[in-house]
Formats: sequence, C-alpha cells, structure tokens
Amino acid sequence: MIEKVPTKIAIFKGKKIRKTIHNNEWWFVIVDIVAVLTDSVQPEGYIKDMRRRDPELSKGWGQIATPLSIQTEGGLQKMNCSTTEGIFRIIQSIPSPKAEPFKRWLAKVGYERVREIENPELATKRTRMLYKLKGYSEDWIEKRMRGIAIREELTDEWQKRGARKQIEYEILTAEISQATFGLKPNEYKKLKGLKRENLRDHMDDFELIFTMLGERSTTEIHRTEDSKGVPKLKKDAGRGGGIAGNARKELEKELGRSVVSKKNYLPRLKGILEKRDNKKFLTSLQPTL
Repeated sequence: MIEKVPTKIAIFKGKKIRKTIHNNEWWFVIVDIVAVLTDSVQPEGYIKDMRRRDPELSKGWGQIATPLSIQTEGGLQKMNCSTTEGIFRIIQSIPSPKAEPFKRWLAKVGYERVREIENPELATKRTRMLYKLKGYSEDWIEKRMRGIAIREELTDEWQKRGARKQIEYEILTAEISQATFGLKPNEYKKLKGLKRENLRDHMDDFELIFTMLGERSTTEIHRTEDSKGVPKLKKDAGRGGGIAGNARKELEKELGRSVVSKKNYLPRLKGILEKRDNKKFLTSLQPTL
C-alpha cells in the first residue's frame, strides 16, 4: 500500500515542480526539474541519456534518487525524487542554457564558502544580509546574531564536556527552553504555527533576549562547576534556563502580559519571497537558516 504523504508545488518559470517532505527535508521530483531546465517532451528519456553521458552520475544514482509517493492526476504514484544536494548534482549534468544560471550560482556559492573558511567574518556578513533581505530590522538582526554566537559557545562547551550525539543536544536545548519559557522547542513551534522553520527566526526581541540569557547562564554554570557528562549538563541546563525563566516571570508581572508570543514573521516574509518566481524556487531549494 502506498503511504499518503503531502505533496507541494514550487513554481519556476511558470512551471510546477512537485516536492514532498521525507526524513524531515524537502525532496523534489527529478523529472519535473529536468523538464523545466531542458524543455524536453520526454524528460524520462532525457534522464536516461543524461545518465549514459555521465557515468559518475549513473554510478551514484541510487544515492541521489529515491522513489517517493507523489500526488499526481492519477492519484499517488512512486516517483524518483532527490534532495537539494542531489538536484544540484543533476543540474550540473544538464548541458542546457536554462541550467547555466544554476551552475553559475553553484560556482558562486562554492567560491563564497571557500572565502568564508579563510575569513569567517564574511559568513557573518552574509547571514546579516540574508536576514535583511527577508525584511528583518537591524535591531532584530543584531540580537539574532548575538544569539547565534552565544549558542555556538554553548554547544562548544557541550561537545568538550561529553555531549556528542544530536539527540543529546536536543535534550539539553529542550531543558533550557522548558525552564525559560515553560515550553519545549517543538511545543513552542506549534504555538507559533511553525513546521520546519527555525523557531528563533520567529521570536520577538524579548523571546530572543531570554533565550540568550538561558543559554549564556548555562554556559557559565558549566564552566564554573567544570561539569562533565550529559546528566550533569542536563541539570545545569535546567538551572541556567531557570535563571532566564525567573527573569521572564518578573517582567511579565510588570508588563501584565505573557512574553511568550504566538506571533511570528511568516506573513511578512511570505510576501517578500513570492515577489519573483525564480527567487521563490531558489528559496525553496535552500535550507532554512
């Protein structure tokens, strides 16, 4: 039985490109991508020819292409799909003028990443610019960037002190969030109506400030007590988050309202990202910041 999964549409040059969520990331229908970039009346045949021309692509096809359930006019069907990385690899094998902008973009991104390795300050500038293009204010961006630095400092401490697995990072983060806001990250996202979006990109000033306070306090507790091992780190996380939580509650008494907000930046961002079809398509390919 074919499992029913949600299928969404990205638009590029007025043509539909189907995509679906698999393993918590977007997967795009390969034949749709090829059809748009080649104008081929038989994109399935073009894909076969492309694989013959590019032996390396054919050799790794099983790692690039995965059959997933996609909604079609005839109902759910299994279609070969690929992640953003796989789609970019396929685009590199398409000798079409329409594919050239993508190839140039990939080359530019690669060049920029090499420069950022040599000069990390450039990565910070790029992140600031991306937020600005999305419509965030300079004051918000400043807080967000400071929050990123504090978060990186905290995760560095976790790594040095015994946290290695992603699930351990998630547990520790949830502990701080619960103590700070009374909500775990997944509950917070649900409150704001978010799905795959980055929660912190949809926090207001106070939410960002208390998040920073909870994480910075936790980092300092780790260092002061020279904490080792996930159980101790978890206790520290609860204490660090508790410091921010108490401060939040005091502020809420003064304000007469909750700091925890259902508001997010989605409505404003939606209009900005949909101004141009090409931009919307490229945005859908790029991972969430």
